[in-house]
Amino acid sequence: MFSRRLVLSGAFVAAAVAFTLAIPPALHAAEPLKVGILIPGSKSDKGWMESGYDGLVAAQKKYGDKIKVQMIENINYADMDQALTNLATKNDLVIGVGGQTQASVYKIAKRFPKVKFSIVGGNEAESLPNVAGYDVKQAEIAFAAGAAAAMLSKNGAVSYVGGLEIPSIVNAGKEFGNGAKYINARIKYFENYTGDFDDVAKSKEATLAAIAQGADVHYHILNLGLRGMEQAAKDKGTHIIGSYTDRCGSDPLYVAYSITGVGFQVQYAIDQAVTGAWKPGYKEFGLQMGPQASDMIMCNGTPEQKVKLDAIKKDILAGKIKVLKG
Repeated sequence: MFSRRLVLSGAFVAAAVAFTLAIPPALHAAEPLKVGILIPGSKSDKGWMESGYDGLVAAQKKYGDKIKVQMIENINYADMDQALTNLATKNDLVIGVGGQTQASVYKIAKRFPKVKFSIVGGNEAESLPNVAGYDVKQAEIAFAAGAAAAMLSKNGAVSYVGGLEIPSIVNAGKEFGNGAKYINARIKYFENYTGDFDDVAKSKEATLAAIAQGADVHYHILNLGLRGMEQAAKDKGTHIIGSYTDRCGSDPLYVAYSITGVGFQVQYAIDQAVTGAWKPGYKEFGLQMGPQASDMIMCNGTPEQKVKLDAIKKDILAGKIKVLKG
């Protein structure tokens, strides 16, 4: 996984070269798959980026020396092209973690046609022979999260805070509200966007504003900005539905978790490349790919609530409940 440079000299170099040339090609160990991964935020954000990092760690554990990883973490949007160029010059597969990498991936992929690119959280876009986009279907599971929030709310009011106001994030917010209203048509729903996935102060301000209007269960699509929501909820005694990974029991602030398998998709991209099955194009994940890809977990819900939630997930899968893209 990690390489070391050895300095050889004199006759030993000549002997080593001669020995290497004498080995039949079939006996040479296969070169590791070189994987470059761009995690734009922090790998310890308790959200999207951490889930992606967890998937990378799982793949490293699975494949060992069969893969060699280069990771770039926590960069500004202005530096994304440069970061992807750096990864593309040194790797066979480049993974962009987050839809915010998509525009840059498409730009850089055209310059490196022999490199495979996978976007985790990618929307359907132009077709390139070396780009795969994996849609986590956040809007789909956000509907289920809204239903869970409405069942868990004591005040009859819930809220959502998103980062960038882009289609996938906005669609998830709309479906969270729709899911809440599916359970309680009279529920109050507050929706806000900070313009930045990592802005702690703005997410805290948005959450406090919703709490002031009665919201007692909150959902999010944030990265480090989640810290602000946590501060507000802790100060005011409200609760959060977490995202991406099931951590029930680890923090009393959290009453449920939506699973949007960011890490699962990172592993999927690497699995496909290692086995030679990698394909370009747009691929939907979501509930249809199983609980590792998408699920909704209520930590301490009643049996009746959990049965209702399971029924909602089945109706989404069956197409009886229609949700937005994203």
